[in-house]
Amino acid sequence: MHLVLPSTVISLSTLASVLGSWRQTRWRSSATSEETRMRALIASGSGRYSDPWHPFDRTSPIIADILRTAGFNVSVDDDVDHAMSTLQNIDLLVVNAGDPWRGEQDAAPVPTDAVEGFAAALARGLGVLALHCAVSSLRDYPDWFPAIGGMWVPGLSFHPPASRTHITGGTLPDGTTIAPFDVFDEGYCRIQEIGRNHTVAHHHQTRHAHRAAWTRTQCASRIAVDLLGHDERSYESDGHARMLISLAHWASGGLGEAAVKIRV
Repeated sequence: MHLVLPSTVISLSTLASVLGSWRQTRWRSSATSEETRMRALIASGSGRYSDPWHPFDRTSPIIADILRTAGFNVSVDDDVDHAMSTLQNIDLLVVNAGDPWRGEQDAAPVPTDAVEGFAAALARGLGVLALHCAVSSLRDYPDWFPAIGGMWVPGLSFHPPASRTHITGGTLPDGTTIAPFDVFDEGYCRIQEIGRNHTVAHHHQTRHAHRAAWTRTQCASRIAVDLLGHDERSYESDGHARMLISLAHWASGGLGEAAVKIRV
């Protein structure tokens, strides 16, 4: 299989090895200028949004490079609350961050401009891509969980140990098909659903199938949730990288002629 961009062909079979050396490799769409690319901002966990299990400082750059294959102009901000206050000119917000309430330390309140900035962006129309433990993040933002349509519930939600698991795909609301794939990851279970979601993938890490990805709309915004992405090994899966691109493309509303096309 190949990932086709205007004037550029990238072999998906080489994606795992390429991601392993992402610092030496950058993908660019030669037919898409910086001015016309969709703008993606990755809010990457650090400080109180970090944890001992998820290497956000390593996975966020990988995610950024994957999104660049889709024609996005990507920036990464490891100050999550700052990122949430700078959404005025952003087309796609990607949250790759952990639970700020995990520790017992009493943290300072989240800045009001961050909370209100996110609410305004949702009302205006913002693409949102929530990754993995983002379903336990941004707990101080009252619009976050209603927007993404799900929440990790401490003491009730769980996951088996990370292992190689099979993902079965469905279709996005625009008809894009998510092909099945295998991935080394954690399969989240008992994620509290909030509102109605459109499921686009399941994992099979336990006896029963559980949702691995879904989409929904909130206000004028498109929201996509990808529960995969525990560490770098998850993004070594060609299938996961392709699903990530498809979810980002749908959430951002399309890239016109720079849209990514998957072919055999």
